[in-house]
Amino acid sequence: MLGSISPLLAASSSSGSAFTSLIFIGFMVVIFYMVLIRPQRRRQQAQRQLIESLDVGDEVVTLGGMYGTIRALDDESVTLEVAPSVDIRFARGAIARKLVYDDEEDYGDESPADDEQDDHHEEARQQEPEGRSRSGPWFRGRKGPSEGAGEQS
Repeated sequence: MLGSISPLLAASSSSGSAFTSLIFIGFMVVIFYMVLIRPQRRRQQAQRQLIESLDVGDEVVTLGGMYGTIRALDDESVTLEVAPSVDIRFARGAIARKLVYDDEEDYGDESPADDEQDDHHEEARQQEPEGRSRSGPWFRGRKGPSEGAGEQS
């Protein structure tokens, strides 16, 4: 009688082990999706939106680090002016990001409590050099191509 019960017990324990393994594999697939696939899709969508939002006159940076101003657009390429009278044609996908200037940002409605902050910002602006400042840590205190960068004294 014990000989007929032991195969039944062995079968029930192996099916529990298989079920646990299936749950573990399913959990790993969900983690893989959340960590790798989902963020990649977000980056791809953000890149598509950037490429669709490009317009003539925008200042951009290419994937290779080339800075320029968009002079012409077509379905597959973008023509950038990287220096006076120097135009280079790039694939649209080669655009990494747009340059955003601090003075072009929209801060929305201001409340009376913001007056103290405005005074502080005004003092900081008076200490900055003239011309538009670019956003990002790479542009602190630098001037753009139209503001005298590259001029030798």
